[in-house]
Amino acid sequence: MTMSANRFVQYLCRGILGVLLSLLCWSSIATPPAIATIQVRLFDLDYHECPPEIGAGSVTPGGTTLKANCYLITGKAENKSGKTVVDADVFGRIYDANGNPVLQNRTRVGAIDVIPPGISDFEIRISVPYDQPTPLQLEQFKASGFTAKVRG
Repeated sequence: MTMSANRFVQYLCRGILGVLLSLLCWSSIATPPAIATIQVRLFDLDYHECPPEIGAGSVTPGGTTLKANCYLITGKAENKSGKTVVDADVFGRIYDANGNPVLQNRTRVGAIDVIPPGISDFEIRISVPYDQPTPLQLEQFKASGFTAKVRG
């Protein structure tokens, strides 16, 4: 290769390298950091009837209104992440005294807005069809949320 051809190849390589470095830097700036899901253990679960001021309600499957009982599910949430968890979805199974599911075809029970690091109390309101017998059975409860708001 001649000297000018060598120089051309050097400039070309530098140009390609510059473009690749620019793209790499741009992609790390343009890509927001991933927000990981944090698992939260729920335990010491219990429930009780809602106070009258928040207890009025109905269940409306398929557009029909049915009488309902209001219950507050309470318990403890253990957040081992060391970070505050927000927008935590609560999942679990709730059965009536006969072993029938209370929330048909779903396991999402509700949400907890904020779970600080460590152990804290939580409370979720649910509506149960009026004709489902108690005591309720609360099983397989857990929560998962994020360290930053992800919903608008």
